[in-house]
Amino acid sequence: MKIALLGAESTGKTQLAGELAAHLRQQGKSIAVVPEVLREWCHREGRTPRPEEQLPIAQEQERRVDEAGTRAEIVIADTTALMVAIYSAMLFEDGTLYQFALDRQRSYDVTLLTGLDLPWIADGLQRDGAHVREPVDALIRAALARAKVPYRLVYGSGEERLANALAAIGSATPSGPPSRPWAWSCDKCSDPDCEHRLFTGLLGKPNV
Repeated sequence: MKIALLGAESTGKTQLAGELAAHLRQQGKSIAVVPEVLREWCHREGRTPRPEEQLPIAQEQERRVDEAGTRAEIVIADTTALMVAIYSAMLFEDGTLYQFALDRQRSYDVTLLTGLDLPWIADGLQRDGAHVREPVDALIRAALARAKVPYRLVYGSGEERLANALAAIGSATPSGPPSRPWAWSCDKCSDPDCEHRLFTGLLGKPNV
């Protein structure tokens, strides 16, 4: 199984990837977590990539996912080529990475989109500011919808966020995506409070 974590900056993807891996390892499963190549690249080079450097970064991200799949039962990708494609289109008006990224996204068994309910935290070169999160979130949803890639939204903090992610993974179909993309009924809304109320309501939990 391949699990993809997508989301705007500072929405807890890396922490969630680690928590998912730890939980699944406790169940005796072989797990590989593939970190974000873009983060590694920025730390190494001391800058953000130029337009012509975007595609190699996206390709390397997916190459590492493939490699991890040869040695683990479950691969958790702490972002995918789609996030590189989205930032490339947003920052450089270059949409040429979308086809590669969406073709690859279809190969994941589960796509989780982290919600905007966590507070924004600065993190060096990669983060542009809290004002960028909603536009990026909208672009992710639009790209997945156009490509008919199903996804699950994950909200909550701490153990709640992990439990919600595990529930989303458990409701997915490992053998392949359904014929129609699945998302919450308000998938065109970027209001995190609205979606969080819906999510907790569906789980039978009190709104918080």
